[in-house]
Amino acid sequence: MPRSPRRRNIAPPREDVLAAVMATVAERGLEGLTMAGLGREVGMSSGHLLYYFRTKDELLLQTLEWSEARLGAERRALLTGPGSARERLDAYIGLYVPDGHRDPHWTLWLEVWNRSQDADDDARARQAAIEDAWHLDLVELLADGIARGEFRAVDTARAATRLRALMDGFSVHVTVGIPGTGREQVLDQMHRYADEALMPPGSDTRATEVTPAS
Repeated sequence: MPRSPRRRNIAPPREDVLAAVMATVAERGLEGLTMAGLGREVGMSSGHLLYYFRTKDELLLQTLEWSEARLGAERRALLTGPGSARERLDAYIGLYVPDGHRDPHWTLWLEVWNRSQDADDDARARQAAIEDAWHLDLVELLADGIARGEFRAVDTARAATRLRALMDGFSVHVTVGIPGTGREQVLDQMHRYADEALMPPGSDTRATEVTPAS
């Protein structure tokens, strides 16, 4: 009687593993993400996952890079699309700010940031590359708005740094659920700041009254 062929443990495509990480974070948070649990989701042992990704830190960073690549494509599409520079800036802000409390992408970002205190140079460089992509796209958008006469003349690199610092701070509050900093309130605050920082004196602005925190 011929012997049955040995079953091979074939790893799923890398993207399937990374998508499973994001789905787990979205459903159960980072506390619900374990190598054993993830292995069951994708049909691999935790040992095989560590063979392919080496460490949980590396798995999280690769998942973040994968998620950022998808966001980057969406960001580039909106920045090169129709509409005024101000409309595209609002769209950029909307893409940047978390969807709400425990937004999976931002939850993952915060964890990677936290773990980066002990990261090696390669991991730090990869995180910096993600940050740089957002920064450079915003600098280009501000420069376009200035060239069109929509924004007043500013130091684009400095203005982009300040805008992103404000968005980062607000986004952390949205993600962790600080009262009074829901997504819509943060978007309103960011639109007001853009009016104050970028619009020429005397121009019409989009600012509306801030909804008081309940």
